Amino acid sequence: MADHLPPVLLEACVVVGASQDKLREVYQAINNNGTPEHLLLEPEVLHVLAPPFVTRSQAESEVVRSHGKRQRSFLRKKREQPHSAAATPSQGADRRGGSEDVIVPKDIDLMALPQLCFPGGLQVSKEQKDEQFHFLVFTDVFGNKTHGVVMQCYHPILEGRSSFQNGAGSLKFSKLFFAYSFCVISKYPYFTALKDCLSCLLIKLKTCHLSDMEEKVKEFAAKLALVPIPPPGQLHLMFTLHPLTIVLPSREDKDQPAVDLDLHLPFFCFRPQQLLQVLSCLLQEQRVVLFSADWARLTLVAESLLLFLQPLSWQQPYVPVLARGMLDFLMAPTAFLMGCHLSHFEEVTAETDDLILINIDNGSVSTSCSETVDLPEIPPAAADCFTQRCLSLNIHFDLYQCHRARCADIREQQAQRRAWQRSLNHDIQRITLELIVNIFRDVGSHLNYEHRVFNSKEFLKTREPAEQLFYKKVLETHMFHSFLKDRLNRKMDNFARMELGTRSEMQKMKAVVEVYRPTMQEIQARRKSSITESRLSKRLGMSLPNLGDDQTINFQRNSLLTRIIIPDPALRTAPKPVKVFKLPDFPASLSIHSVQSYYSELIQQLGKAIFSVQSENRTLLARFFFLRGFVNALCCRRLDALCDFQNLYKTDTAIFPTQLVTWLVDSLHLDERQAADRRPELKRLIFKVKAENKKPLVQPDDHVKRFELPQKHLQQEEFVRCVQECGIVKDVATINRLFDALTDGQTNQVDPKLFRDFYTFWKETEAEAQDVNLPSEVIDHLDNNECVYKLSSYVKTSHGVGKIAMTQKRLFLLTEGRPGFLEITKFRDIQEVKIASASFLLVRIPSLRIQTSGRPEVFEANLKTETELWNLVVKEMWAGREMADQHKDPQYMTQALTNVLLMDAVMGCLQTQRSIVAASKLAYFDKIKHEVPMMVPKTTSETLKHKINPSLGLAEPQTVHMLLYTPGQLTCSDSAGEMNAKLWVALSGGKVVVFDAASWSMLQDCVQAGESQLNCMVGLIQEQVWIGSQDSVIYIIDTHSMSCNKQLTEHRCEVTGLTMDTKDEHNSQQTYSCSCDGTILQWDSASLKVKRQFYLSCDRLSSIQIHDGTLWCCCGDSIVELKKNGTPQRRMGLPDDLWSTLSSFSSFIVIPERGQLWTGCADSGELCLWHTNNHRRPSKRISLPGSSGVTCMIRVKDQIWVGCRGRSSVAGQCDGQLRSQVLVMDPESHTVSKELQAHSDSIQTLCSAEDRYVMSGSARRDGKIAIWKVE
Repeated sequence: MADHLPPVLLEACVVVGASQDKLREVYQAINNNGTPEHLLLEPEVLHVLAPPFVTRSQAESEVVRSHGKRQRSFLRKKREQPHSAAATPSQGADRRGGSEDVIVPKDIDLMALPQLCFPGGLQVSKEQKDEQFHFLVFTDVFGNKTHGVVMQCYHPILEGRSSFQNGAGSLKFSKLFFAYSFCVISKYPYFTALKDCLSCLLIKLKTCHLSDMEEKVKEFAAKLALVPIPPPGQLHLMFTLHPLTIVLPSREDKDQPAVDLDLHLPFFCFRPQQLLQVLSCLLQEQRVVLFSADWARLTLVAESLLLFLQPLSWQQPYVPVLARGMLDFLMAPTAFLMGCHLSHFEEVTAETDDLILINIDNGSVSTSCSETVDLPEIPPAAADCFTQRCLSLNIHFDLYQCHRARCADIREQQAQRRAWQRSLNHDIQRITLELIVNIFRDVGSHLNYEHRVFNSKEFLKTREPAEQLFYKKVLETHMFHSFLKDRLNRKMDNFARMELGTRSEMQKMKAVVEVYRPTMQEIQARRKSSITESRLSKRLGMSLPNLGDDQTINFQRNSLLTRIIIPDPALRTAPKPVKVFKLPDFPASLSIHSVQSYYSELIQQLGKAIFSVQSENRTLLARFFFLRGFVNALCCRRLDALCDFQNLYKTDTAIFPTQLVTWLVDSLHLDERQAADRRPELKRLIFKVKAENKKPLVQPDDHVKRFELPQKHLQQEEFVRCVQECGIVKDVATINRLFDALTDGQTNQVDPKLFRDFYTFWKETEAEAQDVNLPSEVIDHLDNNECVYKLSSYVKTSHGVGKIAMTQKRLFLLTEGRPGFLEITKFRDIQEVKIASASFLLVRIPSLRIQTSGRPEVFEANLKTETELWNLVVKEMWAGREMADQHKDPQYMTQALTNVLLMDAVMGCLQTQRSIVAASKLAYFDKIKHEVPMMVPKTTSETLKHKINPSLGLAEPQTVHMLLYTPGQLTCSDSAGEMNAKLWVALSGGKVVVFDAASWSMLQDCVQAGESQLNCMVGLIQEQVWIGSQDSVIYIIDTHSMSCNKQLTEHRCEVTGLTMDTKDEHNSQQTYSCSCDGTILQWDSASLKVKRQFYLSCDRLSSIQIHDGTLWCCCGDSIVELKKNGTPQRRMGLPDDLWSTLSSFSSFIVIPERGQLWTGCADSGELCLWHTNNHRRPSKRISLPGSSGVTCMIRVKDQIWVGCRGRSSVAGQCDGQLRSQVLVMDPESHTVSKELQAHSDSIQTLCSAEDRYVMSGSARRDGKIAIWKVE
């Protein structure tokens, strides 16, 4: 459990220098032989100082000691030496058998440390030198890093005495000086802060006596051990170490390291072109060696370069400082990143091969074989964008300060410098992140998330030929493999946020359309971006009629995908505001009482900070709870720590320290456990922790597959998986129809050669479509978003000779000669399509005839052998367009296009007489059109505005469990883009999808709120969406960050209802929640605390509503009216005839001004109307046509909208699915005013959009959302 102890700044402080024996030998050699020119000594560890620095009880000491391993003290003295030189118990040493042991953190290798503290060797100097700093990074076999900052100091050699020897000695000084190092080691990369700390120590060492030096170092280390690490987020910590004020910046999130160095240093050392070259070498995982005459630069530049690669993480050996005795490391055959002194440059060049040599001091990049680097470069589009961005960086502080007054206070000057550096670091990280996004933006288009497959071959095909070698090398690296794991896990990091936020319209379209082709707008953009090139591929020349070279313009295959220049406003975002919390002054002594007083003062200050931000800044509040919980854990105040972590869990689960809380729970004493059981919140937390620990440990699925064509026969299930993996189509029903087409009823498996032929034909067709480059005269007649999906060969038509082209909207003729445009028909205007025959000489040639409404003439094309396929294609597109228009659902047209292209591929790969029969099995919509009446009732057609599919991109439709509309002001901010209203959709498995309610485009494809079914949602003005789940948790989504980091866990059973009182007398939003066991909680939505709790006795409490200060509860067999204090006021039970059917109320509506209560039952096709103002008046039963049960109800204006479960019937669907209805009731006449049909499965949820629209969501066999106009 030691790994879960609260983190502090100091891991250890190690003093390294020459041993007393060596110094004695040096002194004797000086007296006997004079001063040597170059005298090197062997450095040794002289002293190790590691926490704890105060005495504790034996039990607590054993817990803390488990944080490190026992190491024999390097200060062990001979028995004749006085004990004054030995380590004292307060330094963490025990006396056993006459020797002393010190606790050394287990991650620190003391064997290599002396060399790294003196990488150039420990020299004896004739003159005293200035102090020098350098930085170290230690990496263990698991990739965990520990960081060190080293300060080298020089001191004169005393006759017979070393600087760390107490007692009186001779005052005779030699003329030689020896060096000793202080190395401060931390698990966190606080290079600047620790350097400042050592600078403060240096001031004290210069003014103290030798006898006091050891105590000063111990005092220094003990103070740093009191400094906690700031939690991830926007809370920085400040402490004073005289004379400097030092700030510890926090990590941006828990998966990123803290940035405490000047990221602009590489921009001083390299020009942008050289910097790109260095980054390219790292991305390709080459053997890279950094050189500098300044040891400090090596680590700072190396760390900056690795930060520039984020979110890609360097996976290879990493030693930024190699001591002179470690140069053999450079012979390692694997990739690595290491650093050497510049004096070794020639030696390394001569002795090694295939190294990338980077001279930091002069900014040169070469190899050990030549002065140039023959490696693939970063793609030019991304590189050019990066170069332009670099020009805008203000990397000179003096220029930034030249118009400002000179600061007289060093602390104010420090603060100004820190603010400037933080802003500059933010800009640099955004620029380098943009570079990585532009390089790897299209990776997501070649991922299959369900089967965790990356189609690397197809990805490489989309790259320009000159870029393919670069990508081929990068795709083979360990860091890219790790990057793929994060993408397949849908990790929402900075890369994902920038990639999503900077997608072009074309990329957004490509993300939601399975079969993508270049749009007319894209073709025009290509023409403008590639105006200097005018060659046409052989494939394109064959596909278009008589296009001369002067009329054609080639383009880069992925120019629009990689040449993404993010607008300056998107990049010039100011860093998030931070709060700097100042720690108390360090105690004057290190006694247990002084340290306890220090922690008590810190806890008190944190309590004040928590009180000050209680209702203003929930994000900052979580960080204060986190920090106070850690401090309480350090003080062994376990119950207080658990209480803080319980509050943190409700406020921000993203930074909840699960392992530490588990350790705290396991370490509770009996009296503490009994006290915790008396505190409900702590009891719930302990129960949750223990329940989580009892769950079997499930290892996350981190494998990544590269797509490979099958080598054996495919059964249907394997065929579905293989088609999904290769990215052709995801819909399971469509793939099953494809399987039937390829097997043609003859076998139950697909031959691997046939699959390979099908895949090859599909990809070749896709590649040909990428090369389509229509003349401007043709493009002018088409819409910007139209794409050419199919071209015929040259044919004779009734309108002349040419090629028939098909888009998603129309058919048109590319005429022979000078290419011209002649529209044949729009799919929605077709009246008839049939196969005929035209006479030619003595034979009859098959032809296709198309009759268009509004045109007397019939279009006829002599398509010869292509006739039957084009007949299928046009009819399928015609049927898809009719269904899309009638159902107001554009996805029908998208599906029809997919069917058509699959038909084409089946015909191309089968090449048999029955191929047209096989292809016809994919004509799904044409089949429906002939088997089932397609007409949508007039009332439905007039009321239905649009349909959207929240399961887009998933293999199968998902049930829409809940819908929530939030108006634009809910996410009001300075960004105009965030002013739009949103539609929140709860799907199966805790998945939430968010749509822009203005354009109905998907904003967020997955916000995860647990893994159970979500039952209820409500939007709050505090920019939150609350969601109740079957797992008894209320999840809270932040509408700005789209993250779910807050949870309310006070319910013990399934959360079934949420409601909000917007008419509270104090103008505050009072939120109520209920769970199925009858518990009702009233929440203060600002503090997220329970204000009141009451219990309603019932079988199952399924929902609650509040009207005029009265709570109404749906309790299965009754509707109960409660006062605000929870007292039952009235109860309406099920009608007698429904008791025998085991039915229950599923939903209800209260209309206070009419005195009406409308109820519906899940198993009854009737509504009950109750009169709340007249108890004696009997309830009224209203029959609902075509309904077998009521699932949901809402009130919109003066109407009641009812979602129903339909009766099973073949009428309405060819597969016998349910045809469910949305019924609109008139509360005055008690009649059905509208019957609306738009779903093929039961209606699950209804919601209103500002009384202008109503959205209905259905179960998984339909899985769509219908948007209805309200009259």
